[in-house]
Amino acid sequence: MSRIDLVVTRWGARFMGRRFACAIGRGGITRTKREGDGATPAGTHHFVGMLYRPDRLATTQLPGWALPTGPSDLWSDDSRDPDYNLMVRRPHPWGHERLQRPDPLYDLILITDWNWPRAVPGEGSAIFVHTWRKPRHPTAGCVAFSRRDLLWIARRIRHQTRLVIRA
Repeated sequence: MSRIDLVVTRWGARFMGRRFACAIGRGGITRTKREGDGATPAGTHHFVGMLYRPDRLATTQLPGWALPTGPSDLWSDDSRDPDYNLMVRRPHPWGHERLQRPDPLYDLILITDWNWPRAVPGEGSAIFVHTWRKPRHPTAGCVAFSRRDLLWIARRIRHQTRLVIRA
């Protein structure tokens, strides 16, 4: 493990010598992730992308490789979908999540390589790092931080940074 790894446990996270409060899935941390179980998958994951709401965050707050989302951007979470666990666009006939939500949860999203890019149906989708609903409020399986902490982390993520989730 390296100082540039974002290490998450059920008690919190650490990154670059700092400690952070965070939220994990309502199902805790698991080694056997399944779609809809509400659990956060244990293991070492890589960051493969960063998305943001351009109407809510300025590009000056983010690294140059962050990509804007639009009103038609979705994430497929239907294991029957040929595009399961991929970003898709509206209209989309399969189950999905909107990437531009009315609340601030997805104003900034760090995308992990959990079950990506060739997803195994049913092994879980959309394991993101995003803003929490309220302090330590459980997620559907993602890892979540306060907006301020997430922005601090996002500005320091590097290509070699990993998300290490410890059971």
